[in-house]
Amino acid sequence: MPAPPSTRNHSTNPWPEWPLIWRSEYGHEEVTVRYGKDPRNFNILAKAFLATPDGQSVAGIKTVGVEWQKSPETGRMDLVEVPGSDKILECDLVLLAMGFLGPEKTLLEELNLAADARSNIQTPGGRYSTSVPRIYAAGDCRRGQSLVVHAINEGRQAARQVDIDLMGHTLLPGPGGVVQPEGSSTLKCCT
Repeated sequence: MPAPPSTRNHSTNPWPEWPLIWRSEYGHEEVTVRYGKDPRNFNILAKAFLATPDGQSVAGIKTVGVEWQKSPETGRMDLVEVPGSDKILECDLVLLAMGFLGPEKTLLEELNLAADARSNIQTPGGRYSTSVPRIYAAGDCRRGQSLVVHAINEGRQAARQVDIDLMGHTLLPGPGGVVQPEGSSTLKCCT
């Protein structure tokens, strides 16, 4: 989809509908300051996952720019690739956030993961480890369908728990703020 306009179009988005306009929240601004550009990308289609030379891991995603064009024959809006807009985004991890009705039952069965009464992956209270060592769960598969901000927060806290489990300590932020490592002379903040 294209970026939303900076002002409301009253003919296509009248009051009392929610204004469909460009908004920048604190998180967008923080990333922009830190990395020098707004993190949001629009009108991009993922075409293929790229593998490492040994074929064992992801190495990137091949993308292409797209735009919506009205078909003169059908009147429908068609997604059309923009010539020369191919890009490769290098990465070593791809997270797919697509929304769903619950974890795939076959995944739970194949990995022998315990599920709660709502068919979500079961974890101990306040933790992200599952019934199988070295497998962690966060977001919708753990808590059920919810807001993306909860999934982001849980992903960060799961990463923190993995760090603690592997390293014995962490410098990653805890819930509500930064938690100093054990034995630190500085005070803990916002625990």
